[in-house]
Amino acid sequence: MTMFDLINPFDKDLLKKQIKESQPFPHFSFDNFLTESFAEEVYKAFPHYEEAQKIGKEYNKVNEKQKIQITDSSVFPEPFKKLNNLLASQEFLDLMSELMDIPNILADPELIGGGIHETNSGGHLDVHVDFNYLKDRQWHRRMNVLIYFNKDWKEDYGGYFDIWDKDVKKCYGSFAPVFNRIAAFATSEISYHGVTPVKCPKDVFRKSFAVYYYTKEAPDHWNGQHHSTIFKPRPDEWLKGNVFMPYEDTKKSIKGGIRKFKESIKGIVK
Repeated sequence: MTMFDLINPFDKDLLKKQIKESQPFPHFSFDNFLTESFAEEVYKAFPHYEEAQKIGKEYNKVNEKQKIQITDSSVFPEPFKKLNNLLASQEFLDLMSELMDIPNILADPELIGGGIHETNSGGHLDVHVDFNYLKDRQWHRRMNVLIYFNKDWKEDYGGYFDIWDKDVKKCYGSFAPVFNRIAAFATSEISYHGVTPVKCPKDVFRKSFAVYYYTKEAPDHWNGQHHSTIFKPRPDEWLKGNVFMPYEDTKKSIKGGIRKFKESIKGIVK
């Protein structure tokens, strides 16, 4: 079985043209990415939210709430293992490299931050740029690929993937997380994106699968500084931007200071 047995054909040249013209950073989205039968396999294999809570990591913070990530591929249901293998195959890597004009991209076998994502009603992911470097491997983050698996998703359910300019003043695109839609973009210091608040009924969950790609070579914009995820408020989020986010940052700084202090004490004791 090859990659082309699991994805539908598309006009590669047209997509490359659209990516080249996209603003404010290279991105694309289109529907019916996977073959109908394979997309249905993956859809039916999603664990229920309560089950996902047991095997994944749940986020309930100011910037990321009511969201579960399952990154351990060893516990994936079989259709997800097949999907993960597809997205990590050399054929697919070569295709993404060509489309996004990023040579020599690498798949992350640990799926850090990726894998199976499920967001409950009341969840959200604030606008941000992603961490830019894996220090232990010396890999540079270069691209995100997201595939959505939500049937009958209504507009008032929210949960849209949105793309912003570097100042988070202008929204350049907003994509509904509808069934079998792929969205991808090149990550950089200006690739601000987020997920609008999820307002679906309690028995409905926003479902997606995410993979992040890297290169050993540094991108042109690399300034030698690595950073974790950087969040910014949307224009209508004054309270969050001026109160809640600074408070969250202060807590992180205090925790980080305490951790470093404990590590230094351990070093002295030894």
